[in-house]
Amino acid sequence: MTLTLAAPEALLLQVNVLEMVKRSSALDHAVLAILALFSLFSWAIIFSKWRTFRAAQDSNARFLRGFRKADGFQGAVAASEQYRPSPLVAVFDFGYEEIHRQVKARGTVRNKLSLERSLQLGVSEEIAKLERNLNWLATTASVGPFIGLFGTVLGVMRAFNELGSVGSVSLRAVGPGISAALVATAAGLAAAIPAAVAYNHFGHLVKEIGARMDDFSLEFMNLTERSFED
Repeated sequence: MTLTLAAPEALLLQVNVLEMVKRSSALDHAVLAILALFSLFSWAIIFSKWRTFRAAQDSNARFLRGFRKADGFQGAVAASEQYRPSPLVAVFDFGYEEIHRQVKARGTVRNKLSLERSLQLGVSEEIAKLERNLNWLATTASVGPFIGLFGTVLGVMRAFNELGSVGSVSLRAVGPGISAALVATAAGLAAAIPAAVAYNHFGHLVKEIGARMDDFSLEFMNLTERSFED
């Protein structure tokens, strides 16, 4: 019996929300349109980042296995060509290019500090790529509720203004206007909550991948020392 009543109740709620939106003013519609755009862009970023981070984690794990199995830099280079989307490969390229410059100029690797700086530049660049567009999620999470609240305040003000002009003090007179105004708050929360959750989750992944790249830099230095021992 519960399942039989659930569908009509959900349909009734949907119809009521649509009716409340129709009763809203043009300014309320503008607020809802802005929140819809924020939500649309946020979800597009969420899906894009989800694919990016999943691919980065998979390719990182595969490249790291190949790097650790390599006997020297030739094997590591071969592994890097197979897993090019990996952030670790980008860090490897920074370090390998610095090694190539030093070997070409001096015949061996003598400036380890310069190599460490090159690796750190690679890490910083990859972290910047991973963090790209995450600020939009943070903006949506922080601004969305306030935009919704702004629309609600305007709607409540209009409802009480109409109440004063009609001269009625009944809840029946003011209730529809207030309920329509609260739709903006609900829309603001609907846009902000997924953005906040995604921002925190992706921020954790950025830190995790950043730590993995720092650890890989140490492994790269170890391979360099083994390959260019005096």
